[in-house]
Amino acid sequence: MNRFSRPLAFGLAALALPLAACRQNGAAPETVQTSESAPEAKPGLSLGGGRLILPAVSGNPAAAYFSLTNGSDKAVTLAAVDVAGAGMAMMHQTMETSGHSTMGEMKQDEVKPGETLVFAPGGKHVMVSDLPAGLKPGGTIEITLIFADGDKLSAPLTIEAPGGGA
Repeated sequence: MNRFSRPLAFGLAALALPLAACRQNGAAPETVQTSESAPEAKPGLSLGGGRLILPAVSGNPAAAYFSLTNGSDKAVTLAAVDVAGAGMAMMHQTMETSGHSTMGEMKQDEVKPGETLVFAPGGKHVMVSDLPAGLKPGGTIEITLIFADGDKLSAPLTIEAPGGGA
């Protein structure tokens, strides 16, 4: 390699690693109504199938997946997410553009009555950075969904080892 190609190769590798947490293959998580929602839970909504896939490389972002079902009679708008103890949690969506997968930030998503919004590998997901120390597969961590009207819904995510989305 010449003196320019080595830094370029390392730079491209560094950019590709965070995307690896988002490019997990597999089926959508099963939607299961949870009774462990926080007291501030929005009536008629349920969050199920929640899981956090730890990154293969320490320091890289993890990926969170879940299903949000709107059993109410009004549309709701998911505006943000928070994962307990994490430095950042951001909604993303993987899209196909000209045969290439790209990832972009999601600002918000409306869920109409009777609909289920699915965050699954290869599609919508939550990138979670700066994870708290000591997370182990089999444990849980809390996710809080924040709606445009300020209401919230919290539920546990089951922690899975890297590759758990496959």
